[in-house]
Amino acid sequence: MFAYITRRLGMMLLIVFGASFMAYNLEAFSSNPLSIFGESTAKNKHYLMQQMIHRLHLDVPPPIRYFMWLRGVVSGLWGQLNLGMTRDHMPVLDVIGNAIPTTFRLVIASTILAIVLGITIGMITAIRQYSRFDYVMTFISFLLFSLPIFWVAVLLKEYLAIGFNDFLMQPEISLEVTLITAAICGFIMGGITGGSRRRVLSVFGGVTVGVALLLSYLSATHWFVHPGLGIIGVGFLALVSAVIVTQISTGLENRKSLSAAIIAAAIVIVGYYPLQLLMKANASALNVLLVFVITISLAAVAGYFVQNIDRRQNIRTAVLTALLGTLPLILDRYMREFGRYFSSDAVNKRPVPTLGQANDLLNEKQLSNFWITGLDATMHLILPTLALTLISFAGYVRFSRGSLLEVLNMDYIRTARAKGLTERTVIVRHAMRNAMLPLTTILVNDFAGVIGGAIITERVFGWKGMGMLFNQSLTSYDLNLFMGVFMISAVLTVLANLVADLLFGVVDPRIRIRK
Repeated sequence: MFAYITRRLGMMLLIVFGASFMAYNLEAFSSNPLSIFGESTAKNKHYLMQQMIHRLHLDVPPPIRYFMWLRGVVSGLWGQLNLGMTRDHMPVLDVIGNAIPTTFRLVIASTILAIVLGITIGMITAIRQYSRFDYVMTFISFLLFSLPIFWVAVLLKEYLAIGFNDFLMQPEISLEVTLITAAICGFIMGGITGGSRRRVLSVFGGVTVGVALLLSYLSATHWFVHPGLGIIGVGFLALVSAVIVTQISTGLENRKSLSAAIIAAAIVIVGYYPLQLLMKANASALNVLLVFVITISLAAVAGYFVQNIDRRQNIRTAVLTALLGTLPLILDRYMREFGRYFSSDAVNKRPVPTLGQANDLLNEKQLSNFWITGLDATMHLILPTLALTLISFAGYVRFSRGSLLEVLNMDYIRTARAKGLTERTVIVRHAMRNAMLPLTTILVNDFAGVIGGAIITERVFGWKGMGMLFNQSLTSYDLNLFMGVFMISAVLTVLANLVADLLFGVVDPRIRIRK
């Protein structure tokens, strides 16, 4: 294994060197930084041109200039990394260091959401192949896959920002919107449930009526202006998490695991009011972490004592339930600050922003605390995250569906079914693990691409991240900035491929043996 990793690292160095050499020379030959002086009438024009030529070494051929730049990169081996200066006389490392957290915050949430939702729905469509749900999700995924990101971003700004902000002035849902939304939800749930026509119609009717009543209640109470889950909402979501985790982990027929999950949900419900003491206005991220530690620890203890046999299984189910059940508890705390955030002068009853990364007026007006700051960051993240998620989600649905369908047709799956294993065991423990093999490379490379930024999305929503830097480097002929962004993306890409190969060995022992 050590020899394999060493060999791959050597190949990675060659790839990065070759790619950076080509990128540097292509950009150098195709750009002309002196073009800004073409229409200049300044008297010291010639002096300024000579100054730029000397500062950027434009009198040196690009191939040789590349090795001058590479010397600063190689010096990073002994702690003196130098990527040069930007056109604005700023160190490239400092500029990129400020942009990476912004891009990471913007893209990581959408990447995780797209992966989780895409793979989950894709595998459900594979299990329910040629069902109503499969046809609907296939249509939606192809539709989203074909839409340009800038068009989706503009639509989101129009309807989910401007339109929703206008709605909050008079937060009442009309009867037509209530009925249409309820019918759509009922149709989707009926397709997911499947079965006989009678069962589908029952689910459709029940979900439609339930959603209609819920929307009517939210409209009547002006919940959208003063949102919150309360102990009832948190408890309901915790119990739903218990059922879902148990079904996926062991199956609902395993009563001991179900009991452990329900006890974990009960711990979250009972701790709703006591845990509020840790979530006051002067709280910090450490307080939030402590809330998770308390609920998960108590759930693990409960899972340990539920049954002497299969303790590990019960603990795993209880811990996952506590983790998912605590999320609504934290969300509820943020939601209870929305009314104050919404009515503040800094927001002026327009809580969904269309540009920027944060509202600086909150700090100026001394309205900011831990929960307000987090809520403001979340509101600025909603639109760009949703835009990126919708576009990426479609690809994961199609990839995961095709991968699982291929696995389900293999001989060992038929053998597992012939041995009498339950369908849940066949799907979760046998099919899904092997279906994830071809998805591993895609997942790892997508996480590596996070730092590369989302060029179009950052431009539309006014975020100053790596994508904006890359676009700026091209339009301003800033070669050092361009190479700084390129090198980080290139190194992360080749490292991601190495990690994907190593993960193959972890998931599939046959590959590990060959190595």
